[in-house]
Amino acid sequence: MSVLLVGISHRSAPVAVLEKIAITETDRPKLTDKMLASTHVSEAMIVSTCNRIEVYAVVDAFHPALGEIGELLTKHSGLPLPELTKHAYVRYAEAAAEHLFAVSSGLDSMVVGEQQILSQIRAAYAAADSQQAAGRTLHELAQHALRVGKRVHSETGIDRAGASVVSVALDRAAAVQGALAGRTALVLGAGAMGGLAVAQLARGGAVKVIVVNRTLEKAQRLANTATTMHGVEAEAIEMDRLAEAMAAADVVITCTGAVGAVVTLADVHRALSARPGAEELVICDLGLPRDVDHAVAGLPGVTVIDIETLQRDPSAGAAADDTAAARTIVADELSKYLAGQRMAEVTPTVAALRQMAADVVEAELLRLDSRLPGLESTERDEVARTVRRVVDKLLHAPTVRVKQLASTPGGDSYAEALRELFELKPGAAQAVAAPMEISALQGELADDFTAAHPGDEQGHTA
Repeated sequence: MSVLLVGISHRSAPVAVLEKIAITETDRPKLTDKMLASTHVSEAMIVSTCNRIEVYAVVDAFHPALGEIGELLTKHSGLPLPELTKHAYVRYAEAAAEHLFAVSSGLDSMVVGEQQILSQIRAAYAAADSQQAAGRTLHELAQHALRVGKRVHSETGIDRAGASVVSVALDRAAAVQGALAGRTALVLGAGAMGGLAVAQLARGGAVKVIVVNRTLEKAQRLANTATTMHGVEAEAIEMDRLAEAMAAADVVITCTGAVGAVVTLADVHRALSARPGAEELVICDLGLPRDVDHAVAGLPGVTVIDIETLQRDPSAGAAADDTAAARTIVADELSKYLAGQRMAEVTPTVAALRQMAADVVEAELLRLDSRLPGLESTERDEVARTVRRVVDKLLHAPTVRVKQLASTPGGDSYAEALRELFELKPGAAQAVAAPMEISALQGELADDFTAAHPGDEQGHTA
């Protein structure tokens, strides 16, 4: 069983395509169940953020599983398969692990080094685990990816470019309006991104935050957090008062995750008519799909900053030295991870070999009992101990050595060699302990699902 990744992100697709394939919190469990119902998928985890959708699946065959996942994503998004294929990228086995480690480190983010991706990967794993969709393979992969991300952020300065997409959006808003200090902000959406927006607004000196959400209770919780943890005056209001709230705000941050426009042209018209003064209203639309009606950007007195705008922002990059240091850590951790997987592959085979040896010893002791029925128990026990010591000594050096060799590149072949040499049946090792197999990349991947950029099929991240 190996890990297959199928993804679409801000690097491979325009926002319009990302909007169509977006997977909401409601969609995720349904799509995960459908993947698990597929013939060739045994585990599945979906990472869904404002600028990427990535499916990590444990599969028993690359080509059939890729076809199943592609078909499910096509049905979900409504995109024809050729269109989906044009914007998608595929990673397999080692390359899938390398990509997830780069993502968790912030190397593949729109804002290089942003830390929110760690919580998003954690949430993706938790969602898969709650559905019993994440087995041993995805558990090990996700947990190692989270450790890699934490190490990169603690050992490099990669996050100095900006804490998140929110911080860059607010920097752009400040360029239009001036400093955020002393201003009133509206946050539309009370999820993780909304919480991050409140924290960034408080850090920037906003004096009041208005939280709007479809569920008033969630808006109240976030407003309470803004006051108790960040010391900002905050108010939670119902969704039907959105236009009124926008009229009182200097900057609006939307991050609902809803399907379709939440901020309509009529809402903004009403807000502008009730808005005192002539200062520009800045709306940061961080939703995917977009929360703000496209026509709003054409209104005088309104500036809309969306994901597409942020993609072109030069401040989204990180220093070259920090990026290089992060990539070095990713490479080091990938080597450790793969060594561990190769060790996990050979360990059940070693256990099966030792079990076979123990069975042979017991069979021979029974034979001894039948041939020498008058043997004293003390004598029999001494013979048994001697035979077992001989077997243990004969197996000790090769089994220790094979574990060492298994951790090296190509080490997965040693388990097969043991099975051949000692005629272990194919199912013997699995019966002792189920190995976690992540094989080397086999064959050409691009024949079935072409990566969006040259080099993508090799697992590189730009």
